[in-house]
Amino acid sequence: MPGRYIAIEGVIGVGKTSLARLLAERLNARLLLEEPDSNPFLEDFYKDPRRYAFQTQMFFLVSRYQELKELRQPDLFHDAVVSDYLFQKDRIFANINLSDRELRLYDTVAPLLEQEIPAPDLVVYLQSSPEVIRNRILKRGRHYEKSMDPNYTATLTEAYNYFFFHYREAPLLVVNTNEMNFVDRRADLEELVARIQSHREGVAYLSPSGSAGGTP
Repeated sequence: MPGRYIAIEGVIGVGKTSLARLLAERLNARLLLEEPDSNPFLEDFYKDPRRYAFQTQMFFLVSRYQELKELRQPDLFHDAVVSDYLFQKDRIFANINLSDRELRLYDTVAPLLEQEIPAPDLVVYLQSSPEVIRNRILKRGRHYEKSMDPNYTATLTEAYNYFFFHYREAPLLVVNTNEMNFVDRRADLEELVARIQSHREGVAYLSPSGSAGGTP
């Protein structure tokens, strides 16, 4: 596996894919993008979450596994890997959306797949408020996301914050993106890229004002 493996994470609509594309270009990295539109159950899930949660969840789990297991193969053409998802975050959605019986079945499958997935060298968690997330979702205009319950967005935000507050499996950079625009403001992008390139251990934080902190 080449160079560093960097995973970008955050709630739906926070800007994971945009940052992953920019970072992959900067680092000459192999780019791995989750493709939610390829999930045949997703649109039905947003209309009827209880009925289609398990199918949606398992499709994403297997798709992520199939893509990430290939990272163990050498890549002679790229210096790093950048993905717009972390395999372990799948459990966030499982906890929220699956019934107890479905979750027990999920828990027999997910750990077996995870054993074959390499751990990232850095996870970048793009954090934002539910209100900002909702505005970004509406702005990008995916028709099936427009019907998403705002309460679900808020629940996801809380669940992500809880998950990454306890995450210690890889170095973690938490970025408050409420006031950042790394797509249109070059200074924001340069500051973020610099922190990504320099952060190697523990947990660190980057705020909209540019102040930063960390813990070993």
